Amino acid sequence: MKKLIEIFTGDNGEISSKRVVGVIGALILFTSLVISTRIELHPSKELVEAVEWVVILCLGFTSIDKFAK
Repeated sequence: MKKLIEIFTGDNGEISSKRVVGVIGALILFTSLVISTRIELHPSKELVEAVEWVVILCLGFTSIDKFAK
């Protein structure tokens, strides 16, 4: 449990909302894609792209915060 909390904390020890949203978004994206392919539904392209951009931007901004002052 401690290791899991360390994943979501930033350099100053606070929980990073961008990391939380990014990881949750990634899990939702992966889950929805696996479920939709298992039951042979095709998720809408717009939905996949929207979730993809949210995840990319959240995790990207987290990386930028590490290097920017």
